[in-house]
Amino acid sequence: MRLLEQWLAHSALLRSFTGPGRRRNLWLAQSNPGRFTVVTGSGARAAVQRWTVRHGVLAQDGRPLKIHRSRIRTTHLAMRDKAGWTGSGRAAIDPNHTPAVEGDHYLTATTEAQRQAVEAIIEDAQHDMLRRAHPPTVITGEDAAVLAAGYPQLVAAMDLDDSAIAELVGGQRDVFTAACGDQLSGLHGPKGKPCPARPWVCLLCPLAVFAPRHAANLLRLKAFFSRQWQQMPAAQFMAVFGPYATRIQQVLDRFEPAVLAAAARHVEDQDHELPLQPEEMTA
Repeated sequence: MRLLEQWLAHSALLRSFTGPGRRRNLWLAQSNPGRFTVVTGSGARAAVQRWTVRHGVLAQDGRPLKIHRSRIRTTHLAMRDKAGWTGSGRAAIDPNHTPAVEGDHYLTATTEAQRQAVEAIIEDAQHDMLRRAHPPTVITGEDAAVLAAGYPQLVAAMDLDDSAIAELVGGQRDVFTAACGDQLSGLHGPKGKPCPARPWVCLLCPLAVFAPRHAANLLRLKAFFSRQWQQMPAAQFMAVFGPYATRIQQVLDRFEPAVLAAAARHVEDQDHELPLQPEEMTA
């Protein structure tokens, strides 16, 4: 609309020299510079092409840009039905724009809030990739001293004191799948609130510490993945549970076979063994 308003204002002087029959035409042009013979149709199209050559308006291929005047005032849905926009099958938002201009105008975040939202999405994706690459933290004993001596980087990253380490190893900080370094850290929810993540999300959380006492729940979760695999399409399963199914096997591989064998005796392979939502139940 702004483009059309600018054109009407720009062509007002020229329009005043036309007759009543042509004055209502949207696109007007002079047949020759300096003369007031106003033409429409093919003559106007030729005048537009001469204007593009005179002003050096070029397309990406270096040739004069072909301006589709009728398409400027049509909608995107109407233009989508036309096969020969720019000589290619590329679906453009506006055929008078190059892909670079379309990206700048329609795909680039222009406001500060939009840029912050895009940056937050990128940061979340990067953090998710780092969490997937981070090896699982599996402890083989129940002694806090062993944890402090064997995992100094973990203790430093979580900023744990002696009492917190004792709670972490002793089971006071247990969730379903692991022991959580800090449920109020806000990794998967608002800071200061209990973590709302589902049980399998702990498998990729950097705050999760897996101990032998979690083996039974890990096996229950693995059986849940197996049931989901049987009832979901493969692509959907990989999108929803794929990373967690891979990580749970990495965690279980670090447990002693005797621990897993003892824990397997307590696994019934039923949904009621897990804290599931109704929509997460398997058939």
